[in-house]
Formats: sequence, C-alpha cells, structure tokens
Amino acid sequence: MRGRSAVVPGVGARRGWAAVLVEERPRPERIRRRPGAWWLAVATVCFGAFMGQLDASIVTLTYGGLRARFHTSLAAVEWVSLAYLLALVALLVPVGRLADAYGRKLFYLYGFVVFTGASAACGLAPGLGALVAFRVVQAVGAAMMQANSVALVATSAPREKMRTALGVQAAAQALGLALGPTVGGALVSTLGWRWVFGINVPIGVVALIGGHYLLPRTRSRSRLAGFDGFGLVLLATATTTALLAVSAASGLPVPSWGVAVLGVAAVVAGYAFVVRQRRVAAPLLELSLLRRPAIASGLVGALSGYLVLFGPLVLVPVVLTGAGRSALTSGLVLTALPAGFAVAATVADRVLPRAATDRGRCLLGAVVCAGALAALLVTPVASVPWTASLLAVLGLGLGTFTPANNTVIMQAVPTGSAGTGGGLVNMARGLGTALGVALVTLALHLGGGGHGDQGGTPGGARWALLVLLAASLVCVAASRPGWRRVRR
Repeated sequence: MRGRSAVVPGVGARRGWAAVLVEERPRPERIRRRPGAWWLAVATVCFGAFMGQLDASIVTLTYGGLRARFHTSLAAVEWVSLAYLLALVALLVPVGRLADAYGRKLFYLYGFVVFTGASAACGLAPGLGALVAFRVVQAVGAAMMQANSVALVATSAPREKMRTALGVQAAAQALGLALGPTVGGALVSTLGWRWVFGINVPIGVVALIGGHYLLPRTRSRSRLAGFDGFGLVLLATATTTALLAVSAASGLPVPSWGVAVLGVAAVVAGYAFVVRQRRVAAPLLELSLLRRPAIASGLVGALSGYLVLFGPLVLVPVVLTGAGRSALTSGLVLTALPAGFAVAATVADRVLPRAATDRGRCLLGAVVCAGALAALLVTPVASVPWTASLLAVLGLGLGTFTPANNTVIMQAVPTGSAGTGGGLVNMARGLGTALGVALVTLALHLGGGGHGDQGGTPGGARWALLVLLAASLVCVAASRPGWRRVRR
C-alpha cells in the first residue's frame, strides 16, 4: 500500500525504535509527489559516489605524513589503501544480495552510518595497525553504499532517464576523483593527515539526513533463503590473493615462489567459488545473471573501462615528475582526465543524436578511448600540453562509454535483483580500479620505472600505455552489436 513502509520479510510489523532500525521509512508525501522527486534521490546517491571516489584518491596524499608519524616504511603504509580496497571488492556482491532482500534504502543509510563513524575513528587512530583496522570497517560501510548506489539510481529514475541519471552519478564519482589530490594536498599541508579522514564526517551526516527524507523505499525485493558464508570466504580469498600477487610482482619484497603461490591460490579459490555457487542452495552470486549476454559483456566492459580510468592516475605523475615536472603540474595535467569524464557523462545526452542506442554510445566511447591512448603511445608523455589534451579526450570517451555501459547492464537485470546487479557493476569497477593501479605499476616496474629524459617516454611507461590500450580494445569488443537486450 502506498502510505505504509515496507517490512523486512518474515519480521512482521514493529513499533518504536525496532521499526526505525529494521524498516524502510517512506519519503514524505510532499516530496514523493514532486515531479522531479527522482532527481532528489539521484542527488542523494551522488553524495555517496562523491565520497567514495574522494576517499579513494585522497588517502594516498597521507602516505608521507603517516610514515613520519608512525616511523614506518612505505610498504607498511600502503596497507591503509590496500586493506580498504580488498575488503570493498570482496563485500560488494554479497552486500548487494542482502540489500535486495532486506531493503536497499536501509542498507544505504546504514552504510553512511558505518562509513562516517569509521572515518572519525580513522582520524583518531593511535597507531598504524588501528588505522588499517578502521579502514576495513570503513570499507564495510562503503560496500553498503556502493553496492546499492547503481540500484537506487536505476530504480528511482524513469526508465527513459536511466542513462542520464547514471551519467550524473558517474560524473559525481569523477568529481570526487578530480578533487581528491587537490583537497588532500591542502588538508595534509595545513591541518594534517587526520583531517583527510575527518572531512568525511560532515559530508556523511548531511547525506544521511538527505537519504532518510529523499530516497524511495524498496518496492521490489528478492527472497533470501540463506547466506553463503563460505562462498564469501572463497570470494574474498580469490580477490585478495589475485591483487596481492600482482602487487608482489610489482616490487614488493616477496620471493618469486611467494608470488606463484598467491597466483595459484587465487585460481583455486576462484574456481572453488564458481563450483560452490552452482551447487549451493542459496548462492551468493546468481550465476544465471552472468549467462545473459548484456550482463556478462557489460561487466567485462565496466572492469576494463575503470582500468583505463585509474591507470593514468599512477602513470602520469610518475612520468611527469621523472621528467622534472612539479607535483602541482602533474596534478593539474591529471585533472583533465576526470574533468573530461564529468563533461561527457553529463552532456552526452544533449550532444549525441537521440537515435543513438546504448550499444552505439558504448562503441563510440570505447573507440575514442582507444584513439586517445594510441596517440599517447606516439606522443612524449612528458609533453604537458599534448598529454593534458589527450587525457581530456580519453575522459570524454570514458564519460560516453561508462553510463551507457551501466545502463545496458542494469536494464538486463530483473528488478528484484537490482541490488545484486548493482553490486556486480561496482565490483567490476573496484576490480578495474585495483587492476588499473596494479598493472600500470607492474608495467613500470618491469620496464625500468617511469623516469626518462625530458622529451621522450620511458620504456616502462610505453608498456603501461600498451596495457591501457589493450583494455580499451576490450571495451570496444564488449560493445559489439551482438549484445542483446533481455526482456524482464
């Protein structure tokens, strides 16, 4: 019924604080009836998208302050980022499945509570070990927000406006990514590294209040017969060991046999996870979704797109500083990429023909990405004007590709599994982010680093650009006309 809140399956009606804790509250009637109420919901989700990417790009600015404060090595400090990323990637799909069953709005709001509280704890951490532990808790909250973000946008916006809404959300992510280095540098140099985490607290409080009043409750849910805890362990093991293997091969003090063991463990755990999902009564991941061509190809494209987006964030500063450019110059050049992404994600619908399909937009964006990266291969990366221009073009291509790609995936996902589908999209984004950083670092390490002469591009950077170009070609292949829309 319209005027009543949704109740968690099997729980029944509750009163008082119990109802507040386990039931999704409806929006006020005056907000729900507004013609643009769905835009208010999308704007609220953009808070989480902005916070997540701001946090992802801002934390690396704390490394110097953390090393000085805790008198430790860079390898130890890197776990501040690594622990967060590994926990996030492992939790996105299971949290999305739980949200499908118990309420996406409920999980999203609780995610803000956990993320904001953990951010405050990170800012007050007495030691590096405590900081890493709080970052894992922060990742739990981030997973609760990110696993639901795409689903909340897709279920809030009218079907014909879904691509536009997803583009706005992607632009919010790009804005957070672009502002991270600038905001982080300003905070670290003036107030200290603790405020890099503390800045999340006021943003989280505002977003929590806005979400309570502006987000719609979940209208369609899937039943949850059980929860595959062992499957979660296998998934976490597979993703963690795979990323650790790539990181270890990139220069961490791990013997070659250790890298091999990590790689074998990743393959074995991944295979065991797939086998278990086929046999268990209540699978963590609905493999039937991956049998849909639009979803399977779309997820490969989403992963490759974010690999292309985040790879230059490692590559460009290394090459430019190695060529004698200042850190400020590197940051300004790098801003061209997310700025181009944000522009394309928000204005593509107004510029491209209305007859352009989502598959066509994906293909156009992917081809533009491949062209920009091919041009970077034959242009000295240390040439600031050319590099900035080509990064802007690369951002335009990614900003055209990503919203259309996400729309193709979410339109193929049944409504009752929107949270699971959104979790898959965000997991692909997370893995793409991690691989973009890890593979570019690996290429730089194997190619002799990013330092070269003032006019050329060092060998390691060329190998890294080849990796990114290959990923963009995967995006082109994933956008092939063979994608078919699956009716729900």
